[in-house]
Amino acid sequence: MKVTHLMKISVLFSLFVFALGIYTVPAFASNDNEDVINEKYGPPIVVYGEALSEKQKDEVRNLLGIKDPSKVKEIVVTGKDLVTYIDGDEHSNMYSSAKITRKDTGEGLVINQVTPENITEVTDEMYANALLTAGIEDAIVDVVSPVKVTGHSALVGIYKAYDEGEGTALDKDRTEVANQELNLATKLAKKEGLDQDKVSELLTEIKKEIAAQNPATKEEIEKIIDEKLKSLEIQLSPEDKQLLVDLFNKMRDLNINFDNVKTQLENISTDIQKRIEETVGDKGFLESVSNFFKELIESIKSIFS
Repeated sequence: MKVTHLMKISVLFSLFVFALGIYTVPAFASNDNEDVINEKYGPPIVVYGEALSEKQKDEVRNLLGIKDPSKVKEIVVTGKDLVTYIDGDEHSNMYSSAKITRKDTGEGLVINQVTPENITEVTDEMYANALLTAGIEDAIVDVVSPVKVTGHSALVGIYKAYDEGEGTALDKDRTEVANQELNLATKLAKKEGLDQDKVSELLTEIKKEIAAQNPATKEEIEKIIDEKLKSLEIQLSPEDKQLLVDLFNKMRDLNINFDNVKTQLENISTDIQKRIEETVGDKGFLESVSNFFKELIESIKSIFS
C-alpha cells in the first residue's frame, strides 16, 4: 500500500515538474530576414542608449538577433536627444535600446519587449499607446535593455530612428504629448488599486471613444473620461482625473485623429484582455500548485503514520 502511495506521488510530482517546464516561455526578438533588403524603407534601425558599454552593445546585438551589423543602421541616442524629443534631462543615463523595422500602411504596430524582466515600468501596450499618439502606426519595435531600467527613454530612441529615416520626421508636439502620456500611465499604474493592464485598458478605451465621438470641447473629453472610469470601475483622485482630462485635451488640440488607428487600438484591447486572462490563469495555477503540495504533504504523512 505504501509503495502504491509512493508511486502515485512520483507520478504526480513528475507531471507537476513537466507543467512547470511548459509554463515558462522565453522572449525573443522579432525574426525578420536580415538578408532581404527593404528598398522602400531601408534596413531596420537599431538605436543604442548612450550609457551602454561596448560589451553591453554587443549583448544588445545578440538579444536582438543581429548577426551582421552591416545589414542594419546603427545610431546612438544621447542626453541631447532626450532634450530635443521630450524636454528631458540632458544628464540622464540612457540604457534602453530598440530595433525599428518599418512596415507598409495597414500592417499595424507590433511591440516586442525582448527583455521584459529589465523593463520595470512600461508594458507593450503602454509603448503602443504612446507611439500611436506620436504618429507611429506601422512598424515592428523590439525593445531591449541589458540592465534594469524603467523603459521611458526607449521612446526617444524610436523617435530619433524615424528622424534618421528620409522624410519620416515626427511632429515634436505629438512626441511630447506621447511622452506625457507614458509618464502619466506609469504614474497611475503605481496607484493603489490600479495596475499596468488596467491603466492601459483605460487609455485605450478613452482613445477608442474619442475616435467614435470626435469630441469638440474639453467638457466632452471630460464626459468621455468619466464614462470610462465608471464602466471600468476605476477610482481616481480629482487631481489624477484632471491630469487625464488635460492630456487628452492636448491631443484634441493637436487634432490627433484616433479614427485612423482603430484597428491598432482594438489590437491593444485584445492584448490587454489576453494578459488579464493569463493573470487570472496564473492565480488559478498557483492555487492548484498550493493544493497539490498540501495533498502531497498529507499523503507523505499518511505513509509514515
